[in-house]
Amino acid sequence: MNDLFSRRKLINNAMFTLTGVFTFFSLFSLFLILGYITYHGISSLNWNFFTKIPVPLGETGGGIANSIVGSAKVLGLACVFGIPIGVFGAVYLSEFGNNRIGFCIRYCADVLNGVPSIVMGIFAYTLVVLPMKGFSALSGSVALGIIMIPLVLRTTEEFIRLVPGSIREAALALGVPQWKVILRVVLPTASRGIMTGAILAVSRIAGETAPLIFTAFGNRFWDDGLLHPIATLPHTIFTYAIAPYDDWHRQAWAAALVLMAVVLIGNIGARVLMRSKGSASH
Repeated sequence: MNDLFSRRKLINNAMFTLTGVFTFFSLFSLFLILGYITYHGISSLNWNFFTKIPVPLGETGGGIANSIVGSAKVLGLACVFGIPIGVFGAVYLSEFGNNRIGFCIRYCADVLNGVPSIVMGIFAYTLVVLPMKGFSALSGSVALGIIMIPLVLRTTEEFIRLVPGSIREAALALGVPQWKVILRVVLPTASRGIMTGAILAVSRIAGETAPLIFTAFGNRFWDDGLLHPIATLPHTIFTYAIAPYDDWHRQAWAAALVLMAVVLIGNIGARVLMRSKGSASH
């Protein structure tokens, strides 16, 4: 008995030590990457960087204002159709999806989550760019929205399932129709979780570059509407990083720092919402 207890204690201590070591190396790598990007990018951040558009080739200076506005526009439009489809799908899966159709939808969503983003870009290129005969902000939004849908769907389904069944039963016992129970009780109760999933999905797609190469294409000037090529932060970073100009390289680091800050703020916001949800539940 004592030997068994000692062996279990030894294994527990070994696993605990390994977990600590791997956590340390993960955090060390993360902070090393964040520090490296900050070191190279912070020197190029200034007022002009955020308010000016790129200057002609070979000249120094300018900014990425068009890329910041373009990324906001593409991400916003992607959220317009990516989040509602994901939430509606999650409502179906959580409330009515315990059948073969629900299993197929979950399986497809999990497969889509594992598909490389460049494949989504090629799909959006075939779906939007070829019929419209041109790259555009709309096609970039479609590509990012398609990536968002399975992310929002699976996270939202989990949060809706966390809503206690007793709340549903209480509302149904009062004679409230099921669609009203879902709309007025279930969704408001799970709203913080749904918002958290949406923020995490936006943070996930904010740095995608490959889909935008096939769809938004890039633009060195202010874009005009949604049916023309548009500059975005990930595409600008990619373009500047492979260019033979030192000034572009410095601006690429600064743009990467801006993008990293946006993603970091999104993740911190999601964690804060999750903590608030946990506190409220207690």
